[in-house]
Amino acid sequence: MRIVVIGPTYPFRGGIAHYTTLLVQHLRLRHSVRFISYLKQYPKWLYPGNTAMDPSPSDTALRVDCDRILTPMSFLSWWRTFRIIKREAPDLLILQWWTPFWSPMLFFLTRMIRRYTKTRILFLCHHIISPDGGVFDWYLLRRILWRGHAFIVMSEEDFALLRRALPWANIKGTTHPPYDVFSRTPLQRSEARAKLGLSDDEPVVLFFGFVRRYKGLRHLLKALPAVREQMPVRLLVVGEFWEDARPYHDLVRQLGLNAAVQFYSEYVPNEELAVYFSAADVVVLPYLEATQSGVAQIALGFETPVIATSVGGMPETIEDGRTGLIVPPGDSAALSHAILRYFQDNLGDPLTHNICVSKESASWMPLVHLIEEISDPLVAAQDEQSDAWLASPRVL
Repeated sequence: MRIVVIGPTYPFRGGIAHYTTLLVQHLRLRHSVRFISYLKQYPKWLYPGNTAMDPSPSDTALRVDCDRILTPMSFLSWWRTFRIIKREAPDLLILQWWTPFWSPMLFFLTRMIRRYTKTRILFLCHHIISPDGGVFDWYLLRRILWRGHAFIVMSEEDFALLRRALPWANIKGTTHPPYDVFSRTPLQRSEARAKLGLSDDEPVVLFFGFVRRYKGLRHLLKALPAVREQMPVRLLVVGEFWEDARPYHDLVRQLGLNAAVQFYSEYVPNEELAVYFSAADVVVLPYLEATQSGVAQIALGFETPVIATSVGGMPETIEDGRTGLIVPPGDSAALSHAILRYFQDNLGDPLTHNICVSKESASWMPLVHLIEEISDPLVAAQDEQSDAWLASPRVL
């Protein structure tokens, strides 16, 4: 099958760039894939963090051949992209939906593809509606996605949201594939802790990723005093702030946690991820809203258990009591109880063992096979009348 994929890749930052790159790498094992990426992405007003490129070295495992053409507000770049697709005449065009910012470009491309080619359009949906989205986001979602021939979502919540938006749509679901590329050169725990100035015997909790309101860091900070009454746990907060960092630092002081919380307010290059994930006993993701989490996939790739909230697809990624613990969102008491349970019941070793067992069968191939299945016109025609959330193999 001839496929064109559009999306970000290295040196752009973030989980969507990682996802797109790994997807292209695995699709190319079975198909002819042309990858079209961006020259520029978001403007500064929309991207509150550091807009510099990923500082990882150029020989990173996430580097892949592509045509860097698209820029956000350049109609000429959209036109050039359409001309390439029309000339290539692929069987399938894979577009990705995660923010309405790309709506003008996607409106143009989907309109032209549907009108002037026979190429089928598949949308990979990372977030149907962003956690801070509103009515206008719903309008743009319907205005753009109705031109897709098929859709793949990565959580049951997104499946329901997309079904609400497009009742007729051919939708399939699967779990998020693994981000195990970062853990191919693991770091010994003692070495990782030495780099961070941590002792070997202290309990270490990791919060990783961009800091935004819906990530729930405040609730994790409020959970720590109850935990520290029983054990000297240390929290590492690692990631860029997409909002004012001062309230978080003020909260740490108010709670008397200055000696317990270490902030690393910067983007972490790919080759340095092992330092933080290998040093941590457990990763805590106290999200208030979410669909899926690339951070959870990275943690499981490093065989680090996760304590997460029951939002979006998190319970589908983190198996409660098997690869991590699940708690209600916005509940600091439940969060502190889960952290204490993790350490006091010595859950680290059994949860890590279960992660290792699950990783043996985890791969990107279920997603590749699903793309092949949903892109077959005959299969798709049947599925449009009876689609469902797939009972696909669980991947980490």
